[in-house]
Amino acid sequence: MRVGIFATEEQKREITSSKFTNSETDLVFITNISEVTVYAGFDVIFLLNDAIPISTHKNIPGKHIVVNSVVDTLESAHLPSNFSRINGWHGFLSRPVWEIASNNKPEIEIIFKSLGWEISFVKDEPGLVAARVLSMVINEAHFALGENVSTINEIDLAMKSGTNYPLGPFEWENIIGTKNIYLLLKKLSETNRRYLVAPSLEENFKKLTLF
Repeated sequence: MRVGIFATEEQKREITSSKFTNSETDLVFITNISEVTVYAGFDVIFLLNDAIPISTHKNIPGKHIVVNSVVDTLESAHLPSNFSRINGWHGFLSRPVWEIASNNKPEIEIIFKSLGWEISFVKDEPGLVAARVLSMVINEAHFALGENVSTINEIDLAMKSGTNYPLGPFEWENIIGTKNIYLLLKKLSETNRRYLVAPSLEENFKKLTLF
C-alpha cells in the first residue's frame, strides 16, 4: 500500500512515534502539496497540515483522501464521497485510536486495517467527539478561572489528580492552541448555547489576533 501524508514536522513525529505500519506499506511524507500531483499511485492521501483551506481539497486527486478538519464537516465543505475527516490537532495523532467521519466506511476500514491503525467511526459533526468534549472541559476551566475559583496551575493539578487526566485543561490548551479551541467552540455555540466561549478564553484569542 502506498500512502501520501502532507503533514507538519510535529504531526510527522506524532505519527511515526506512535503508529505501527506493516512492512508492505510505503509511507511518503509530502513537504509541498504540489507534490501530490507528482506522486502517482497513492492508495490513500492524508492532508493533515491545515495550512491549506479545506475548500481547495476537493481539487486534489486521489482514490481516498483523509483531511484534518475538526470544525468544518464533509457536508458543509461539500467534499466528494472519497473524502473522510479526522482530528489532526497536536496531541491527537499520537492517540491509539483515531476518530473518523466518512461517507465510504467499508473501503476506509480496509485501508486502516492494512495500515495497522485503529479507527472509530463517528458522525460527521463539528468537533467529532473527543475534541468537542475536551474543548468544553477547557472552556469550563476558563469559567472557573474567571470566577476566581482557583488558579491555572491549581485547576490543572485538580483535573489530573481528581479525574486522572494526563494533562490539565490549560496544559491541553497550550498544546492544541487557543485558536483551535476558540474556533470550535464558536462553531458549536451557533446551535447550542452551552458552548458559549468563556470571557477569559475569548480574551486569550483576541490577544493572538493582535500579533
